[in-house]
Amino acid sequence: MPRKPRFYQPGIPVHVFQRGHNKTPVFFDDEDYLVYLRCLKASADLCGCRVHAYVLMTNHVHLLVTPESSTAISRLFQGIGRHFVPYMNKTYLRCGSLWEGRHKGCIIESEAYFLICMRYIEMNPVRAGMVEHAAQYRWSSYAANALGVDNAVIQPHEQYLALGSTHEARQSTYRGLFALKSDADELDIIRASLCSGTPLGNECFKKQIETMAGRKVGLIKPGRPSCHSGSSRIPQINGVRLD
Repeated sequence: MPRKPRFYQPGIPVHVFQRGHNKTPVFFDDEDYLVYLRCLKASADLCGCRVHAYVLMTNHVHLLVTPESSTAISRLFQGIGRHFVPYMNKTYLRCGSLWEGRHKGCIIESEAYFLICMRYIEMNPVRAGMVEHAAQYRWSSYAANALGVDNAVIQPHEQYLALGSTHEARQSTYRGLFALKSDADELDIIRASLCSGTPLGNECFKKQIETMAGRKVGLIKPGRPSCHSGSSRIPQINGVRLD
């Protein structure tokens, strides 16, 4: 079966996901996580990818990335694998596949879903029952985005910068996102879009992507506002609409 073509576009953020082969762990020790982050930083700089959020779970990773070119994300994962997989093989005397095939990813409409995806990614350890609050999990970008902890991997996106005029204001507003209860439909949409590669956004956004890609894209219909409609379900944090 031929591989499903990608349609990443320069300057449009992408939620990407990669899982261990047969859902087996890909991290066993603190050093494994640190090596992966070093590989991520080096590959992102080399390939032209801005990393805005991440979480490294025991057997999978989530990243929120804006590429500078249509091939940057594929090269990002190739670069990570070129260094991280040999490290794991040597450290744990293993061989064979570490990852379960290619990464999965979906492009994101920034105004509607960017901050929601950031929260989704950094809330993974909470939903998995590993910690009670995102701040308690070491291997995510929450500390950088919500608490201002230095993190060489993270580069802020314009939607994040719009949360406030100062670092402290942005961090405070961002922390407010985590006080909101996640909507079940919202979680389902994010997961379905990531699994299928469907653009995450309204119909206008999908049509724009189809025009750029030169073909029909998408298998699901995210339930967010149409081009000209509003929605009372869109949350606000300190007066900032998350749409």
